[in-house]
Amino acid sequence: MGVWSGSCHCGAVRFRVDAEIEELTRCDCSLCRRKGALMAKVPESGLTIEAGEENLTLYQWNTGVARHWFCRTCGIYPFHRKRSAPDSYGVNVGCLEDFDVTAYPYRLADGQTMSVR
Repeated sequence: MGVWSGSCHCGAVRFRVDAEIEELTRCDCSLCRRKGALMAKVPESGLTIEAGEENLTLYQWNTGVARHWFCRTCGIYPFHRKRSAPDSYGVNVGCLEDFDVTAYPYRLADGQTMSVR
């Protein structure tokens, strides 16, 4: 089980991930393609917001199921509630301290065909 501290760029939003990370994904939906983040799937119980929840702003589109949060100060995307697994979060591993992306397998997630609009 891994434990990582995470934050947005300005540090207003701070969180902790306490979960086993098995792989990293990059989604090809129109939003994720533009933000370009590598993500790890984390169960709901594995993400704890430690500070700055009031500084998060929510973006939803298409079906409105996925919930993408951004820091309203620096604009960084730290995590989102997944549409394909609504009991999990997609965490931007670029926001995690001392996280070695080369230690995990990586795959492209097919989000493009999930669009309904």
